[in-house]
Amino acid sequence: MKKDWTGNKKSVFTSLGASNHAIEERETHDYYATEPKAIELLLDLEVFSKNIWECACGGGHLSEVLLKAGFSVRSTDLVDRNYASELMDFLAIDNVELWDGDIITNPPYKYAEEFVNKALSLIPKGRKVAMFMGIQFLEGKKRKEFIKRCPIKTVYVSSSRLNCAKNGNFDKYNSNSARCYAWYIWEKGYKGDTILKWFN
Repeated sequence: MKKDWTGNKKSVFTSLGASNHAIEERETHDYYATEPKAIELLLDLEVFSKNIWECACGGGHLSEVLLKAGFSVRSTDLVDRNYASELMDFLAIDNVELWDGDIITNPPYKYAEEFVNKALSLIPKGRKVAMFMGIQFLEGKKRKEFIKRCPIKTVYVSSSRLNCAKNGNFDKYNSNSARCYAWYIWEKGYKGDTILKWFN
């Protein structure tokens, strides 16, 4: 039977979640909440400090899992979504004491590099930054140079589809995503090669 395929180049980018090819408008502040299962799986893979800063906490989907797992969690965000204990622009933070713990978040994708840089600047040597992002974060010549400067210790690629829901609306966006996500782990001071692993 002949398939009725009417897709085009735009269809490919839409499936990959490219912001300039999305079917519907991107959320203004790039709020796409992470499926809680993603952080549950990460906690089986990595050991973190008891103190965690979730710096783009949204509606608390990651923070709540961390709290239930026994972590002390600082939950902040730029926008009040009825969860953050502090409202702040994470990228605008300056002249503050080092955060004596790790930083875990799903950053606004268009500011991913800035979030990584800022997070690494705020933690002492040996602490970790964990970012949940699409696999496309690894692409591009400029990104290659960034990763050379800030080497990723481990990339955990999701072997099944985890979901990110626009505005935290998992009832509407509950189907498996066409996009591949991964956890990216930086350890401040790490200088070795990146370790690639798969999970779930």
